[in-house]
Amino acid sequence: MADAVVIGAGPNGLVAANMLADAGWDVQVLEAQPEPGGAVRSDRGVHPDYVSDLCSAFYPLGVASPAMRALDLERHGLRWRHAPAVLAHPLPDGRCAVLERDPRATAEGLDALGDGDGEAWLRLYGLWEEMGEALLRALFSPFPPVRAALPLVTAARRAGGLRVLRTLAMPVRGLGEQEFTGPGGPLLLAGSALHTDVFPETTGGSGFGWLLAMAGQRDGWPVPEGGAGALTAALVRRLEARGGRVRCGTEVTSIVVRNGRALGVRTASGEAVRGARAVLADVSAPALYGGLVDWSDVPSRDRPGLRADMRRFDWDHATFKVDWALSGPIPWASPGAGRAGTVHLSPGMDALTEYSAQLATRHVPSEPFALLGQMTTADPTRSPAGTESVWAYTHVPHRVRGDAGPDGITGAWDERERDAMAGRIEAALERLAPGFRDRVVDRRIIAPPAFGQHDANLRNGALNGGTALAHQQLFLRPVPGLGRAETPVAGLFLASASAHPGGGVHGACGANAARAALAHDGPAGRLVLTPGLAALRRLLT
Repeated sequence: MADAVVIGAGPNGLVAANMLADAGWDVQVLEAQPEPGGAVRSDRGVHPDYVSDLCSAFYPLGVASPAMRALDLERHGLRWRHAPAVLAHPLPDGRCAVLERDPRATAEGLDALGDGDGEAWLRLYGLWEEMGEALLRALFSPFPPVRAALPLVTAARRAGGLRVLRTLAMPVRGLGEQEFTGPGGPLLLAGSALHTDVFPETTGGSGFGWLLAMAGQRDGWPVPEGGAGALTAALVRRLEARGGRVRCGTEVTSIVVRNGRALGVRTASGEAVRGARAVLADVSAPALYGGLVDWSDVPSRDRPGLRADMRRFDWDHATFKVDWALSGPIPWASPGAGRAGTVHLSPGMDALTEYSAQLATRHVPSEPFALLGQMTTADPTRSPAGTESVWAYTHVPHRVRGDAGPDGITGAWDERERDAMAGRIEAALERLAPGFRDRVVDRRIIAPPAFGQHDANLRNGALNGGTALAHQQLFLRPVPGLGRAETPVAGLFLASASAHPGGGVHGACGANAARAALAHDGPAGRLVLTPGLAALRRLLT
């Protein structure tokens, strides 16, 4: 019998387990897959000489997140590696916007693309220096961020007050048009925003793009030396050093609830595993409610609303990914792109809007916006000297209504459709890097349905655990409430990216669940709310 059972050995589950172990709890983590990591794993499945990351690869939030930094994973074997440049967006005419490690170098490059754009970039970076750390602490804290709110308000006031809020609430296209004269700065911000499922015209898109780009400007977008799995391995080693246990190949099929309290779990083999003080679920909200937790175990007062909310749960876009083993570096027409770990592929802002509109109408995009990772450029251990391990992914609809391109892709994702979509991405690459296809030694295609085989949380490759749009964020995530890890079942806590603050390898969802479990620890298993917070909860739920 353990004090806590954690379902899922993804990064959030492992961060939660580590924090509980730090508090002296006996923790057991149960993982359905044969190895831990969830979306943070690597293999040699493309070519035996090349390391490829199965899902996530670059970790700007991993180094920026207070929850991850507090674990000091470098003491447990993690080593971060950086490419010479953070991010590049090459253009069809050979120009290239580059996010360099040095802000002034970034500014100098942007000035070459638009007069005064370097100064505009440094102004935005100045906002980050003024309030970025306070924002991260507030964003990654349990909602509402009571302790982190005052430092954030103070920092925001110094940075410009409500004018800053207006800037970050803008659509990223609008911010780009107001602040820059050339294409470079807007594309660096818009491409970063599109790491989520926001569009160039989405309110609040500037906040997403600015946060990710400026985190990269300060800390880079690093990768773990040896592959994404090295980050998972460090989390596991740290947990085991504190007495925690990870059991792989152990699928949890139900959570045992008695008298309104979670007592433990039952596995596919029929084994009952007791969680004397808490059960933490690093699973998607739809997999938890009405899945691992039977509807009959949800309190009757919460059941109707929660069932309706799960029917309306909004996933982020599906993902299509290609991994390549290349005989040499990508032959970019724009040299700046060859120095960057991450490269964004799109002809320009209008193409990003067209891509987004096609997704919104459930059409497979004709000109996919793709994120590309040059892994050997960032970490030379990923492939033999002189070669390159590369991936690229783009988004597609969950349910395809039509194909905006010429290939008649229906969403069946059979071999013909997989090859056609991979060819669409390769054609975009070939236009920016003539001769790319000649360097392909081998490739692997991962279509949307296959992502769930790597990690059940990644429904069709929905990487963020649910949409990042405003209607399912903060106190609306995963359902209208208070945006916290607590669930209607005492002793059960949601620790996945379906909980606030959402997607990204930052560990905050797991950290918030661990804090909630510690705060609720006791016979009743419930947190005593202050009158004001209790009133707010009644109002919102």
